[in-house]
Amino acid sequence: MTPYDAPPAQAPVSTPVPETTPDALLDAFARRVSYLRVSVTDRCDLRCVYCMAEKMVFLPKAEVLSLEELERIASVFIGLGVRRLRLTGGEPLVRKGFMGLVEALSRRLDGGGLEELTLTTNGTRLAHHAADLARLGVRRINVSLDTLKPDLFRTLTRGGDLGQVLAGLEAARAAGIACKINTVALARDNADEIPAMIQWAHGLGMDLTLIETMPLGEIEGDRTDQYLSLTDLRIRLASFWTLQDLPLSTGGPARYLRIAETGGRLGLITPMSHNFCESCNRVRLTCTGTLHTCLGQDDATDLRALMRGGASDDDLAGAIRAAVMGKPKGHDFRIGAGEGPALTRHMSTTGG
Repeated sequence: MTPYDAPPAQAPVSTPVPETTPDALLDAFARRVSYLRVSVTDRCDLRCVYCMAEKMVFLPKAEVLSLEELERIASVFIGLGVRRLRLTGGEPLVRKGFMGLVEALSRRLDGGGLEELTLTTNGTRLAHHAADLARLGVRRINVSLDTLKPDLFRTLTRGGDLGQVLAGLEAARAAGIACKINTVALARDNADEIPAMIQWAHGLGMDLTLIETMPLGEIEGDRTDQYLSLTDLRIRLASFWTLQDLPLSTGGPARYLRIAETGGRLGLITPMSHNFCESCNRVRLTCTGTLHTCLGQDDATDLRALMRGGASDDDLAGAIRAAVMGKPKGHDFRIGAGEGPALTRHMSTTGG
């Protein structure tokens, strides 16, 4: 029996950690890193066409961090001032024992240094886990969904069932979890459907964030013909809706608008048409223990080797500080015919 199979232990009494400390985790550009995204697995039960190869080769289990190792590294980050933690994949809910990890990390909420524990999911298994996620303090989640058309969903995900995702959203909302929809804007597939998706999400009280397709990972096709500039899309939306910029930040890269006619919020993540790096406050930990301080660069720090080599928590903290100090000023994503991916690693490995 592992600690993740045991009954939940009582949460330890913790001293509240102030929002800013003299030893805050800063990079060379004085950006404070307070947001960690952790990929708990590279595996997924869908095969979205812009994300994965159809016959994806996943990592050997020996290369993937154990749940205890993931918790340990996350705890070191919290000790260094990380206040928001997002669990991603692949699809995190396919990882055996995942809810045990959520249980362990949830003990750092309410005065244990962590302000928010969130999740990005494809929603296929959400109906089964929503109530437990809410019980453990998960107050909001992101659900990846690119279409409300069952046939198109099946095509884009190579076999997925839209009904499972919609049932998961219903269960999460019933459990009191705020849901935000993440939609990748695809010029060839869902561009015309985007206004209807925004109206659907806002009608249910959910925010929706649009994401430009990014050149990450080797896949069978060329992403060039799927790229849709959100700068151009905003101009299109503004031709029939009233858009108001909002001074809102949820710890991620999105810029937010309010749409007067729907009453809801729309986020825009624009790595291609508008670099958002100037205010970047996040780093990513892969399921193999590699720390990436920039989504669009090949920088990497191997925390797994340190940890399995006997490093102390102080050693891990020192390596994290050194990596963050070397965080690049920004990425240099480009997308064009024949250019290939900016990076060969897949988003499913990188972590959300």
